[in-house]
Amino acid sequence: VQLQASGGGLVQAGGSLRLSCAASGLTFRMYSMGWFRQAPGKEREFVASIRVSGGTAFYADSVKGRFAISRDNAKTTGYLQMNSLKPEDTAVYYCAAGQPILSYIRQTDGYRHWGQGTLVTVSS
Repeated sequence: VQLQASGGGLVQAGGSLRLSCAASGLTFRMYSMGWFRQAPGKEREFVASIRVSGGTAFYADSVKGRFAISRDNAKTTGYLQMNSLKPEDTAVYYCAAGQPILSYIRQTDGYRHWGQGTLVTVSS
């Protein structure tokens, strides 16, 4: 199984980025997909997750209304559109795939497969 995250970079506060996560080696449509992030010196934290059909999404309060998660099962790719970026959004962003029950949607333990991470830096 491979999850390849891409799309990170340096952006000014208020700007936008779109992250992609290309999946292979698994039946993508059967997995929920999540995005997590880890800032220097901090633990990895939940950002967003989307269920298998793409009909239900979950967000961390800190990104709600600014970020949008989506998926294209035909392309086996997930996306995270990030708007109105803030310096505190600076982190390495990881995509993950799993089959978490509802209580584990926001937990790293709910995801079995992880990508390598892509760095997002937001300057003030």
